[in-house]
Amino acid sequence: MKIGELSRRTGVTTRTLRYYEEQGLLHPERRPNGYRDFPESDVLRVRQVRDLLAAGLPTRVIRVVVPCFQGVGPRLRPLVDKELAAHLAHEVELMDSRIDLLIHNRDVIRGFLRNATPRTAG
Repeated sequence: MKIGELSRRTGVTTRTLRYYEEQGLLHPERRPNGYRDFPESDVLRVRQVRDLLAAGLPTRVIRVVVPCFQGVGPRLRPLVDKELAAHLAHEVELMDSRIDLLIHNRDVIRGFLRNATPRTAG
């Protein structure tokens, strides 16, 4: 199917689909006229990519793990694999670190606000 058809069926813009291709998430064949030819399976693949992005995974990780997933939406499940499990566990650790940093930054700003001296009008 052409990129416009994949866009219509997935609700994802053609620009985003080209980005997914650049990131190695989709692998359409090229016709002699230069048009992309996407397989039917890419409808599911795009939905899986969207679900994994919504979960907070970066495209560099999705490129590695998306072949190890089945289903979409609430039924999206990884196929059991030690390497995939270790990779996802590492991503959770990175997310936890970012969350800890955000909590620390929020607490520092709250402290500044708590200790702020109000300005008097001039």
